[in-house]
Amino acid sequence: MVAPFGVDSLREATPGESPSPDAPPPSGRRARRRAAKSRRRRRWRVVVPVVIVVLLLLGAGAFAGVRLSEPAPAPAVTSVLSRSVDVPSAVVPLPFPATGQGAVSIPSIGVEEASGGETPVPVASLTKLMTAYIILHDHPLALNQPGPTVTATETDVQDFDTDAVSDDSNAQVTVGEQITEQQLLGGLLIHSADNYADLLARWDAGSIPAFVAKMNATAAALGMKQTHFADDSGISTQSVSTAGDILKVAAPDMANPVVAATVDNNSVTLPVAGILATYTPLLGLDGIIGMKSGYTDAAGGCDVVAVLRTVDGRPTLLLAAVTGQTGALALDQAGLHGLALVNAVQSLIGTSTVLRAGVVAAQVGAAGSTVAGRTATSVSMLTWPGAHATRVFHPARHVSPQARRGAQVGSVVVTLGTQRAVVPVHLTRDLPPRSLLQRLF
Repeated sequence: MVAPFGVDSLREATPGESPSPDAPPPSGRRARRRAAKSRRRRRWRVVVPVVIVVLLLLGAGAFAGVRLSEPAPAPAVTSVLSRSVDVPSAVVPLPFPATGQGAVSIPSIGVEEASGGETPVPVASLTKLMTAYIILHDHPLALNQPGPTVTATETDVQDFDTDAVSDDSNAQVTVGEQITEQQLLGGLLIHSADNYADLLARWDAGSIPAFVAKMNATAAALGMKQTHFADDSGISTQSVSTAGDILKVAAPDMANPVVAATVDNNSVTLPVAGILATYTPLLGLDGIIGMKSGYTDAAGGCDVVAVLRTVDGRPTLLLAAVTGQTGALALDQAGLHGLALVNAVQSLIGTSTVLRAGVVAAQVGAAGSTVAGRTATSVSMLTWPGAHATRVFHPARHVSPQARRGAQVGSVVVTLGTQRAVVPVHLTRDLPPRSLLQRLF
């Protein structure tokens, strides 16, 4: 049935249904609500992007503030220096003895030259150089100080009696005698008293075998590969070494001021034995400042000669060892051969520049670029044909990112033998500042 025209034409559209084109406009309240909703939608479309942009700007500003307030990273300091300098090698003729063995050493240059083809042989009282080395290692003694006192026992007196009967070098002792370490070392090194070597060994290690074990362990540590000790004095023919090996302990002995001062004496004064003379030949002649001699029938005449010479204005210690000399004047012969060796060695010592001023030793990286660090001074050292100098760059603990030209960024340590020099390394220009982009990113 068809509805009346008027009723059908006035029906409201259901929700979601488009109003009829012929429908009348909504009421005024409804229109206002719709307009308000539309305005709110338009407002949020504007506000949300603005808020997002503001938040992004605030975040970027905070990030930039943090980055800009951060301290600059420490500059990277890198060594570019070659680590070694080699002196050209050359054949070095030396007047080694025709019999026995000979060797020379220049500790300041690290030079050791031997006669070649050496085999272990008895070395008599040169053995005592190791005895003194261990005693001073275990019981360090200040220069001109007496050190601890040792009390002589009945065993020590028996040792003296045995040495006296055997005509071995000795120094008289009595039971209860108080002898200082300084006096014992003087009797050992100056007068070469065999019984003092035994006394010191028992004092240090409790027994002679225990002390001899120390001697052999120390010899191995010092690189004395052809050395074996059987006693502390060198009386035993089983205490053997070579001229070259003996200098490996003689050099550190002479580096000890106590030994150097002791062996430079012609005599020693002891509590009971009194004044006893040195056996070292030629002491005081031509710069000889000691060292140690020895003689047995098996070893022949042996001597280690220590000579102090001035080379290119520098006081330089020269050492020579000679073994196996024969004849009525075997000790003097050994000393003369040693003196001839050091005279020949001295003429072959040269001076070389091992580091020059202005050499680029390091590169300092900062702000994406590098600045050179150059050595401040030159270094010259005593050298020998074939000598090898080592140069090591050590960066400074702290280098400021704002370091200016001339700031020290490290140092070069140069070594050759016992010679050592430290040279500062300075910047050649200011370190560049970081750009704004580098500070941010």
